[in-house]
Amino acid sequence: MSHSPLSHLAETLIGSEIVKLGNAISERIRNGETIYNYTIGDFDPNIFPIPQELETLIIEAYKKHYTNYPAADGILELRKAVSHFIQEREGLHYETNEIQIASGGRPLIYTIFKAIVDKDDKVIYATPSWNNNHYAHLTDGQHCVIECSVENNFMPTAADIAQHASGATLICLCTPQNPTGTTLSQEALEDICDLILEENKKRTPGQKKLYLLFDQMYWTLTFGNTVHVNPVSLRPAMKEYTIFVDGISKAFAATGVRVGWSLGPANVIAKMKAILSHIGAWAPMAEQKAVAAYLTDKDAIDKYLVQFKKEIEKRLHLFYEGFIALKKKGYNVDAVAPQAAIYLTIKIDLKGKQTVSGKLLCTQGDVTDFILSEAKLAIVPFLAFGGDQQNPWYRLSVGTSRIEDINAMFIQLEKALANLQ
Repeated sequence: MSHSPLSHLAETLIGSEIVKLGNAISERIRNGETIYNYTIGDFDPNIFPIPQELETLIIEAYKKHYTNYPAADGILELRKAVSHFIQEREGLHYETNEIQIASGGRPLIYTIFKAIVDKDDKVIYATPSWNNNHYAHLTDGQHCVIECSVENNFMPTAADIAQHASGATLICLCTPQNPTGTTLSQEALEDICDLILEENKKRTPGQKKLYLLFDQMYWTLTFGNTVHVNPVSLRPAMKEYTIFVDGISKAFAATGVRVGWSLGPANVIAKMKAILSHIGAWAPMAEQKAVAAYLTDKDAIDKYLVQFKKEIEKRLHLFYEGFIALKKKGYNVDAVAPQAAIYLTIKIDLKGKQTVSGKLLCTQGDVTDFILSEAKLAIVPFLAFGGDQQNPWYRLSVGTSRIEDINAMFIQLEKALANLQ
């Protein structure tokens, strides 16, 4: 049966590559296979539950019947709590009319794009990165893509951005970054901020400014000597052009609780509020009440983060050490030392190798299929984050990993690698 065409957007929208891979994994698990599934940028609540205090506050809020519509920009007590939280933790000062609450980061990112980007406006983003390609498509933006490499921690430099800056409307940065778990250094971010400020000085009063979408959803999850930096602390003049995306999803393993916030210029936030009021992507009232109370409980947050970060870091290092051990044995794999977030960037470059059955691994897709079929290892290729189809780098997420599985996974992986010719 043939279908009549739908909108141009619907007909040209690319589905999630991660969902497609997830479906293939689910099929294998249904067939009885044991799969080490490290594809999901999420947490297993049995391993990483939300803070007990937050859970209690949510339950109490529902018992008090906080089930009606919240304010379009978020309840005032939550915006005050967010203001307090980021002032205390990052030294950033934002008034309540410069804060927008929504159901996690996605509707905020979408409304930032819709508030700023017109058809054919230049949107600058790097690959690999999470969903910038899809949001640019959703808003008919002009894709200005920067292909990043391991030499710069898969982050764009000011020099990369400068090639596209003239007339651009939006730059998208995420640090710590999904999918790489890497971060922008202070010097690199200062250079980017200086470029944005310089570009905006050139523009006439009636001309659109160049804005920065700064996604810091993982900023609390830094490890070792890694320090999170933000544009407004480094260059106060950037406050006029920066819209933050932040929330509880990753900081408190609360991905399904759906409370996020943006900080930005009051005029931009007001337009985001207007757009969101039509979409209705509000965080639920009870969760807003609970998060408002939790964000002011400094001792509970500090205690939770210490243990939470310790468990994430332990897993990241076990995976990292395992891949480096395989590399030392001569296998063509590699990994970037853990910096932040819940991700490890790993390299599995097996193109040109042949399996025991005689199949040649001609493409990176063949490699991904091989490690899933033979090593039972499911990880996400950088192709899913806008990268080149033959890119040999992958995202490994530790949010659902059990410590006791890691050694078994490496035994299975080495066995599969050893059988290649």
